[in-house]
Amino acid sequence: MSESANILLVDDDRHLVQSMAEWLRELSHDVAVAQSVSEAKQKQTQQPFDLVITDLRLGNEDGFELIHHTHQHHPNTTVLVMTGYATPATAVEAVRAGAFDLLTKPLIDDELSLAIERAVSQRDITQENERLRQQLDKRSGLENILSHDYRMMKIFDVVDSVADARASILITGENGTGKSMIARAIHARSSRRGKPFVEVACGALPDNLLESELFGHVKGAFTGANHDREGKFQLADGGTLFLDEIATASQAMQVKLLRVLQELQFEQLGGTKTHTVDTRVILATNEDLTRAVAKGTFRQDLYYRVNVVNIVLPALRERAGDIPLLVNHFLREAAQTCGRDVSGFDHQAIRLMQAYHWPGNVRQLQNVVERAVLLSRDGRLTVEDLPPELTGKSDGFTDFGAMPLQSTAGSATPAAQHSTSHHIPCVFNGKSLREALEAPEREIILQALRQYNWNRAATADVLEINRTTLYKKMKRLGLDDPRLQFSGETL
Repeated sequence: MSESANILLVDDDRHLVQSMAEWLRELSHDVAVAQSVSEAKQKQTQQPFDLVITDLRLGNEDGFELIHHTHQHHPNTTVLVMTGYATPATAVEAVRAGAFDLLTKPLIDDELSLAIERAVSQRDITQENERLRQQLDKRSGLENILSHDYRMMKIFDVVDSVADARASILITGENGTGKSMIARAIHARSSRRGKPFVEVACGALPDNLLESELFGHVKGAFTGANHDREGKFQLADGGTLFLDEIATASQAMQVKLLRVLQELQFEQLGGTKTHTVDTRVILATNEDLTRAVAKGTFRQDLYYRVNVVNIVLPALRERAGDIPLLVNHFLREAAQTCGRDVSGFDHQAIRLMQAYHWPGNVRQLQNVVERAVLLSRDGRLTVEDLPPELTGKSDGFTDFGAMPLQSTAGSATPAAQHSTSHHIPCVFNGKSLREALEAPEREIILQALRQYNWNRAATADVLEINRTTLYKKMKRLGLDDPRLQFSGETL
């Protein structure tokens, strides 16, 4: 044996058990003996054992009882079974009960020695796997959140602290700062990680559809409800429900959310049966809820309920030191996806990106890097590969903006600061007012989309419209064509 083990030897034959114990001690094992199940259980409470070797017939007691007990109460202990009455059925039953192996009497020294060596090796493998699992768990859920910034390091510590907390968590920060990723990290590091993580974008749904989406509905609840449907709270039972853009919920929906957060009970739309769930809720918003409470658009009681733990994500411009790290990560991903051989950005381009205020945050940075990789003609990327909103240079596009576009999260971009007003000709040629306004409306939305690198959330914010309205306008005006993102032409 290359390694010793701490062994509990169990047999009601006193002479046999003492003889085996002496032989095992000569092989450098530490051995304790017991002649009954009750004595064996008592010794297991006094010290841990690597291995239990037990007979199946122990006087009036059953060795299977000891196997079950060891498997349940001492899962790190391996069990070897020895018996003089072995059958194939006995072996199967022993393994199902938790035994590692079964040996038949009379025992052969080499056979027993080999079985012990295999059991010890299995123990070492199990311990190594557990050590590796703990190392993975230490970073689980955070592997895609790259940062060296001290504020993000503190947030990672908070994620660890609250991962298993039952309380609701509120994540706040500008669009594109990674609120969804933090929510997923909390779930991945919690005891609920084996259960579903369900995400709902509250701002993307009208109120009546949001209620059905969250709580489900019964057949006949509304036109088109042809069958019962479970809601997200039920689908996330035992796991985590992430409610993004929670500030967009109506007052009526806020009342229903307050109840389910407090009581974990609700009724489906159109139903009368009360459902109870064990769902952990994480909420996120890019709005200042204290202002919303003061304005009366967000219920104060719901605010206090969801704001037990508040994780505030810093904007990318507040952690410019992370930009080179993020750029390299996105560059590798984009180069692999697009099949491009790109070595990286030069120092001047990196400095320019660090000086930019990034209204779309990490999401916008990712889009900028992907765009540069897609349009690059050289393996080394430069300032010339960056979009005009970063460089301040004109891209030759027509600017119909009557005023500079301002970001709700920061100052205007260089391109916006230098934008000039243009006169819209009043030549309608028999068109209706709506038709006549379509051209300037299209150009204004197109300018905003380009200015914010096709980040629709940031574009909707700067135009002061909701995302749903923006999507509808883009479709109506032909701005949903993906070729527009990589073309200087107006399709």
